[in-house]
Amino acid sequence: MRNLFFLLVFSLLIPVFGQAQNKVKLSGAAQKELKLYEDTLGVLSFLVINDSLPESRFAATRKMILTLKKALKVTNSYHYKFERLKPISIQYAPDSTFRIFTWQLFVDDNTYHYYGVIQMNSPELKMYPLVDRSAKIEDVQQSISGPDNWYGVIYYNILKLKDPAGPKYLLFGLDTYSFFKRRKVIDVLTFKDDQVVLGAPVFPKTINNDGPVNRLMLEYSAETSVKMNWDEAMGMIIYDHLIPFNGTAKSGPVNVPDGTYEGFKIELGKLVYFDKLETQILDEAPTPTPLNGKKNVIYDRSNPTGKKKTGQN
Repeated sequence: MRNLFFLLVFSLLIPVFGQAQNKVKLSGAAQKELKLYEDTLGVLSFLVINDSLPESRFAATRKMILTLKKALKVTNSYHYKFERLKPISIQYAPDSTFRIFTWQLFVDDNTYHYYGVIQMNSPELKMYPLVDRSAKIEDVQQSISGPDNWYGVIYYNILKLKDPAGPKYLLFGLDTYSFFKRRKVIDVLTFKDDQVVLGAPVFPKTINNDGPVNRLMLEYSAETSVKMNWDEAMGMIIYDHLIPFNGTAKSGPVNVPDGTYEGFKIELGKLVYFDKLETQILDEAPTPTPLNGKKNVIYDRSNPTGKKKTGQN
């Protein structure tokens, strides 16, 4: 009877012990060391973004790479948030198996270099540096590569795709690309034999792609704003539908949003494409008094006559 009692108590304590082990705490010495590194990285990242001299920005970038590597070598550094490093995007996998640091270096109006590193959630440092080879990637949407041949972007979100063949991670990123054009990308990250693979044929055929493609990309005018992200309310990935526009003599033809959306739902670990999403129609404009004194209108690509309807921008 007493053995049964101890067995019951032990079984009740197992979840408590498990939770305690999952809550990794940084030692005081580690926190102090990482704070010093964070201070240095804060100054360097400011110089990378704001210094007016190209050579100074490059020098700050090189030093920042070395300093970040030293910081990440600190035991359990994964659990230090680096919350003050605003110029660096730090995105966590939904299952907290890894995080990704990315940042941008301005070279000139038409050239940007990207830097990044994937840090795994482990006490000792396990990381994968990301080497930007964007200029050498001929077919962005179909290429499959490792971290040494990365299509460089700044990541702003990570979504886990529970594929039956194994987890895949959708990485949402922004590429400033050029003076007149921007790109948004959804890359696919998988781990195979302890190696990083970028790109996988998870995106089915869409209006603009014959599909499947290994990476989804939107290229659009720098003068517009384009949405491409997971929408919690709709429970799906949504992005702007783009149409060609003449642009200017300098920019040439560009793509712009037409006010409608495409997207993907996730069903059994697969992406299912929707070519036109329902949008909320409002009787009144979302501002107290529309600037032009009229109701707002949106373009409806399902209407070939070009007739407009009242709705939300």
